[in-house]
Amino acid sequence: MSERFRGVITPILTPYNDDFSIAEDLFLEHAGACLEGGAHYISPFGTTSEALSQSMRERMAMVELLASSGTARPGQMMPGTGLCNMEETATLCRHAVELGCAAVMVLPPFFFVNAVDEGLYRYFSGLIERVGSDQLKVCLYHIPQMAGIGISPALAARLNAAFPEVVVAYKDSSGNWENTKAVIEAAPGISVFPGSESFLVDAGKLGGGGCISASCNSNVAAIRGVYDLVVAGKWEAAEAALEPVNLHRKAVQDGGLIPALKALKAYQSGDRRWLTLRPPLENADPALGERLAATL
Repeated sequence: MSERFRGVITPILTPYNDDFSIAEDLFLEHAGACLEGGAHYISPFGTTSEALSQSMRERMAMVELLASSGTARPGQMMPGTGLCNMEETATLCRHAVELGCAAVMVLPPFFFVNAVDEGLYRYFSGLIERVGSDQLKVCLYHIPQMAGIGISPALAARLNAAFPEVVVAYKDSSGNWENTKAVIEAAPGISVFPGSESFLVDAGKLGGGGCISASCNSNVAAIRGVYDLVVAGKWEAAEAALEPVNLHRKAVQDGGLIPALKALKAYQSGDRRWLTLRPPLENADPALGERLAATL
């Protein structure tokens, strides 16, 4: 059996130029800073990356750029690949595998909100078979409040049982601790990553994998510090270290996460390109970055 997938993972922000093209210099600089700050992996093109506002061609080009520039080794990347149809999702997964990425993070086929577990099993098993690689590692991405559909603990367990070397992780961005706990209990072969560092210690006590959190974009060193204490079994110290981390998380979450994180980056760097979000999202308010910096 392969080594268990775990760690602190940053779903990195995507900066844009005024014409909405990806600002490659800022993208590489930020990705490198997240890794240098303590992230074990980066996850380009998840929710925080505004992934569903980006084309397949852009996604593949940016993952290639991260590798070719030396900013991130392929083994340090877990790109988001989930789209609404199996063929395009398979294309992105296959590209990541061929590049040598550590894993891929896959949404369920959103929009089809009436799909049941059996249909979702058909989708994921068909996807795995279509990619057709022993090197494929899948992190199931559960974010029902955004996707309109989720991945149940029973489905996660069934997929891991059928594909134990492929379906190796689960990101729970529901914000529901009871669901996180249920997946850990139902699928012990899966590394479960809460989508918020607020659950890092509780999940760690049950054998969780770490965390995949938007606020790793702005606070990765402190989050990594909590993770290291969890791995060492220093629970009291981890709980104490989590308190200021939770305050940071609340501040950026109250600001709307993506616009808040971008506004903070713009304020800290002095580069107003960070304020740009792709439609239908609205641009970040520069005053928010200054307020967040003062709060934090």
